[in-house]
Amino acid sequence: MQRRCDRNRNRSKRRAIYCPIHGCYLDSVSPKYPLFAERPRQLQQRGIPRREALMLVAAKTAIPLGGEWLEAFWCQHCQEKKWYHVRKHKSSYEISVAPIELWQQATGVLHPHMSPAISEFTIRHSRMTNNKSLKDFRVIT
Repeated sequence: MQRRCDRNRNRSKRRAIYCPIHGCYLDSVSPKYPLFAERPRQLQQRGIPRREALMLVAAKTAIPLGGEWLEAFWCQHCQEKKWYHVRKHKSSYEISVAPIELWQQATGVLHPHMSPAISEFTIRHSRMTNNKSLKDFRVIT
């Protein structure tokens, strides 16, 4: 009879994403924000032929880009948070500093260069379209 500890377990492994400057491991400090394409040129840049890109954009308004997203990482060496464009290639990751034009292609992400005078609470509540935002304003008696 086999004991539980002897069995091979499938545990998720830590993603091998390293700082492009220092080579140290990067810690994720945000959720993944998936990217989408709205223009044929954006699809062509990813290797899709022009004609096929035109047909895809005509059929759908936004095409999700699988294996690409924006994510914030913390570098221990730099002691700062940076936003990166992450591309997954099979079992490896390619990262680059997120260019400004990618922020318009991400879903649900806040632009990192917003006014510091606006709080996250205000931004979050300005985007809410239902009555759930009223829960934060309950009066405690």
